[in-house]
This record gives sequence, structure tokens and C-alpha cells, in this order.
Amino acid sequence: MSTEAIGRPSTTATLPGDELWERTLADIAGMLRDLLAEEGLDDVEIDRGTTFHDDLELESIDLVTLAGSLREHYGEKVNVALFVADLELDEIIALTVGQLVDYVTESLRAAS
Repeated sequence: MSTEAIGRPSTTATLPGDELWERTLADIAGMLRDLLAEEGLDDVEIDRGTTFHDDLELESIDLVTLAGSLREHYGEKVNVALFVADLELDEIIALTVGQLVDYVTESLRAAS
């Protein structure tokens, strides 16, 4: 199945170090810190390898909230629900911030 059929851009993977990727990481880290502040965990370090489940201990409702924040910030260009819908449960559990930043960056590039 092509990645375009499931809502993923078909561009090559985005590598850390480029300006859009770094800005997107900062945006997502800020959203996560806001979300974690409610739990008193807003000082946690967030980088490419940070996992949503093990490191940040996010529940599924937290991912829904994050998806809403991403939709509000980036608009229709980024659809996290389509991205997550194609993942297996173990892939969702192992999902890293870097993987989400890659997806968002690729989506933004595909939309421009």
C-alpha cells in the first residue's frame, strides 16, 4: 500500500539538523510540556528518542489531546489520526517524539 493512501506524505524521511525539523521539534516539545505541566512533569527533557509511553507516561487520552493541539497549530496539513491509524499497537507504544516530528515535518513539506 502506498503511504499516500493512508494519509502519509511520500517524501523521504526528514533528518534532524534542518531548520523546519528543529522548529517542529520545539513546537511539539512545548505542546508536550504544556500537557505534562498538568501532571507536574513540565521539566522533563524531550528529544528525538523520547517515547510517549515509557518516558512521558502518556495515556491514550493524552495522545488525543496532543493530536488536537497539533491540528490547532498546523491546521489540516497535519493529520495525526491518519498517521497513528496505520500503526500496530506495539508501534504506538514504542512511538517516539522524533517519529512524530518526522511525520509532521514531512506533512508540512508535502503541503507546501
